[in-house]
Amino acid sequence: MRQTRLTAEPSEYTGAREELRQAEIELMRQRERVAALRRELPPGPVVEDYVFEEGPADLEAGDAPVRTVSLGELCDTPGRDLIVYHLMYGKRQTEPCPMCTMWVDGFNGVARHIARNADLVVVSAAGLPELRAHARDRGWRNLRLLSAGAGTFKYDLGSEDADGEQDSTVSVFSRDEAGPVRHVYSAHPRMADDVAERGIDLLSPVWHLLDLTRQGRGEWYAGLDY
Repeated sequence: MRQTRLTAEPSEYTGAREELRQAEIELMRQRERVAALRRELPPGPVVEDYVFEEGPADLEAGDAPVRTVSLGELCDTPGRDLIVYHLMYGKRQTEPCPMCTMWVDGFNGVARHIARNADLVVVSAAGLPELRAHARDRGWRNLRLLSAGAGTFKYDLGSEDADGEQDSTVSVFSRDEAGPVRHVYSAHPRMADDVAERGIDLLSPVWHLLDLTRQGRGEWYAGLDY
């Protein structure tokens, strides 16, 4: 199957391109199998009703008053999932993670589309003033921003260690019809000893666009200015 109408493609190229197409088809089918396994997970454990701090909905309205919001309040609709992105910022992570920042830039742009099917929040160990100041610098006006620095939420979900070192993580929660909030799924960049940073790459379209190019991702951190 030809992907373009360009003429005079060398036979070596067309053969290699067809081999790549078949590999891409198998990758797509494997992604569908993995997504189905996620959807078919049995009910996870009931979790405690963690409490977070939240500022005004309007990011430009300052950082007060501060209110507390519980995980149960975030999961207020039975059957509707809550996606939590754990931002690497706070405690031992004294500066916001540039990779997390790039990802949350993207989440801010698509938040209204995600909201059709699920709720999305960004949770940080940093205090609200620091978190919201970074959000203002980045223009994150479409996201709910929560601080969990005073509790064990990030530690319990594996996005923080005993020393306060932070890690990027994505978690999903849901309230079933019976009432309690359950943990559905969490994933970390480090999936195995030989998988250091790519465990949650599906969250970042930047990686996938760069993977289409000959250079690939390259030295992404080199010269990074956030």
